[in-house]
Amino acid sequence: RVNGVKGKSILGSQKTLSIRIKGKCKENTANIRIAMLGQKRVPSREGGIEVVVEELAVRMVSLGYDVTCYNRRGHHVSGRQFDGRTPKKYKGIRLKNVFTLNIRGYAAVTSSIVGAFYAAFGKYDVVHFHAEGPSFMCWLPKLLGKRVVVTIHGLDHKRAKWGKLARIYIMLGERNAVKYADRIIVLSDSIKHYFEHTYGRDTVLIPNGVNRPEIREAKEIKQFGLKKDSYILGRIVPEKGLQYLMSAFKDLKTDKKLVIAGGSSDTELFLKELQAMGADDRRIIFTGFVQGRLFEELYSNAFLYVLPSDLEGMPLSLLEAMSYGCCCVTSDIDECISIVEDKAIVCRKADVDDLKEKLQMLCDNPRVVGMYKAQAAEFICGKYNWDNVVERTIETYKGINKGAEIAFHKKR
Repeated sequence: RVNGVKGKSILGSQKTLSIRIKGKCKENTANIRIAMLGQKRVPSREGGIEVVVEELAVRMVSLGYDVTCYNRRGHHVSGRQFDGRTPKKYKGIRLKNVFTLNIRGYAAVTSSIVGAFYAAFGKYDVVHFHAEGPSFMCWLPKLLGKRVVVTIHGLDHKRAKWGKLARIYIMLGERNAVKYADRIIVLSDSIKHYFEHTYGRDTVLIPNGVNRPEIREAKEIKQFGLKKDSYILGRIVPEKGLQYLMSAFKDLKTDKKLVIAGGSSDTELFLKELQAMGADDRRIIFTGFVQGRLFEELYSNAFLYVLPSDLEGMPLSLLEAMSYGCCCVTSDIDECISIVEDKAIVCRKADVDDLKEKLQMLCDNPRVVGMYKAQAAEFICGKYNWDNVVERTIETYKGINKGAEIAFHKKR
C-alpha cells in the first residue's frame, strides 16, 4: 500500500514506492522500459513515422526512460546509396536490427513480426506499435502481460500504393489494435471519429509536434539551378496529390520551377508516371531522396510549398514546411485545414482548375506570399510542440493502470 493506494506500478508489475518532495510527486524513470516498433529505422527520414519515433524516443531518453527501437535490416527504401551504418545506440536510444525480407510488401510485415517477438519476450513495461500494419502483432506482447499502445498515423488501408493482400493485412492490424491495445493514439479528429463510428472504440488524440528549425541560405540547392523563391516545392507520395500539382503547374504562366523531392518508397511506378508527365517541361525537377542540409535548404528557400493531398493522417511535412516559414497551399481535407486554419491557402481536393487558379494568383502576387510566410512559423511552432507530445504520450502510458499514483520503481 503506497500513500493509501494498493496496486501495481503504473508501467509494470514491479514493487513501487511513492515519495513527495516539496509537495510534488517525483518519479524515477530509470527502470521504465519502452519498446517501439513499426518504423523503418531510427535515425532516418524515410517517412513521417521515422521522424515521429525519433522525436519521441530521444525526448523520453532525456527524461530518464529506457527506450529501445526495433529497426529493419536491409537497404534504405530510396536506394543503397542512402544506406548508413546503424549504431547500437543513438542519442541514448537502444537500437536493435531485426530480420527483414527486403521484398516490396514484405519488409514491413517481416520486420514487425520479428520485432514483436523480441518486444514480447523482452523486459519491457510498454510496447508501442506505430502504424496499422505492424499492429497486426500487438496481440503477442499483450498475451505475455505487456502494456500495449498503438499509434495510428493514418488509415493506411486507403493508401493507393498498397495492393489487395497488403490492404487486408493492414485492416487486420487495425482490428487487432482495436481488440488488444490498452490505448490507441490518433493524430486527428477525423481518425478519432472513424474509430468511434466504426468500432465504438475510444482513442487518445495526440497530434504530432514540430521543431523550430534553422533557416539555411541557398547553397547546395544551386546544383539544381535553384535560388531563394525561385521554385514551388512538392513531395512524392501517391496520396499527396502530386499529379494534380503537376497538371496545374504545366499551365501556369510563371518562371518559377517545380521541385519534386523524395525517394520512391514502394512507389516506383507512381514516380515513373510523374516523370513521364514532366518530361516535356524543363521547369520540373526531380531531386530524389534528400536529407540533411539539402533538405533544410529546400524548405528554407521555397516560394511555395504545395500539398494537395487526397488522404492524410497528420501531414508532418506540412508542419515542417510552415515551421520554415513557407507559404503553403493545401487541400481542403480535414486533416490539413485543421492544421493551417487561416494561415495557408486552401484549394478543393482533386480540383486541378482550382489549384491552378490559386497558384497563379500567388505567383502573380508575391506580397500575398510574403504575408503568409511572415506568420507561418510563429503560428505552427506555437500550436504544435514535441515536448507537449511526449508529455501527453507518457501520461497515456501511465493512464493504463488507473488509480495508481506516479511512482518510484524499486527493484525486487
